[in-house]
Amino acid sequence: MNFFAQEKVKKLLKNKGIKPKKQLGQNFLIEKNIVEKIITAADVKGNDIVLEVGAGIGVLTQSLAKKAKKVIAIEKDKKMASLLKEGLGGLKNIKIVSADALKINPKDLIGANRYKLVANIPYYITAPFIDKFLKSSLKPKTMVLMLQKEVAQRICSDPPKMNRLAVLVKFYSTPKIICFVRKESFWPSPKVDSAIIKIDLNDNSRDKMEIGYKKTFFEIVKIGFSHPRKKLINNFIEKFGIPRKELIKLFLANQISINQRAENLSLNSWINLTKEFIKKGIK
Repeated sequence: MNFFAQEKVKKLLKNKGIKPKKQLGQNFLIEKNIVEKIITAADVKGNDIVLEVGAGIGVLTQSLAKKAKKVIAIEKDKKMASLLKEGLGGLKNIKIVSADALKINPKDLIGANRYKLVANIPYYITAPFIDKFLKSSLKPKTMVLMLQKEVAQRICSDPPKMNRLAVLVKFYSTPKIICFVRKESFWPSPKVDSAIIKIDLNDNSRDKMEIGYKKTFFEIVKIGFSHPRKKLINNFIEKFGIPRKELIKLFLANQISINQRAENLSLNSWINLTKEFIKKGIK
């Protein structure tokens, strides 16, 4: 099946009575070289299990199946999932599942096997999607995601442009942008350009930290970014009720300016703050 001609995609969907749903972020990839870049970034090999989220009409699915041991394709839209089964269901190494990716448990689909995650997801679920899989008890080895360009750039940024999602991602990995993707590479075209980002989780020592510590770390970061335009120290005073003088000492001891906002802190500064709060019995 050749999905890469825009007119063929339109005709295929029209014949099946399917219209792209804006609320599901259905923008279908029609540029072949972008598919190849995703496959290369994921470094898919013959013994890999790949979980693909947002399979759509199967543009990426069939290419993954040529390389991987098994592809589990998740598609929320039931009509689209039926189209996938009709077109690709005959391939023995593809399993098509109609489900909401935010509600699935990878273990139910994959067992205890490590896997690679490839996804072209609606941009509005980017943060909860990444949060889910980075904190999952069965994490992927690698995540290769199609994201909004500005979001991808923010995830890969350093202070003073950090956000809460960037801190989360960098806690578990070193993310990198593979390439930018122009909006004309999709049909219907989204309003903004995209980027392919790779998040590699292999051999990350922070994942071995105590569950209680990690829980406290992410709570501290959440509080820090609760009012991003406020000074960080004020967010902590508001939440914990710690005297300002005590917090000033804590900040200065860790070489953090009392005037800094959350976006200015490095990952190591967040880690040091968490250790200090735990020492004070704040968890």
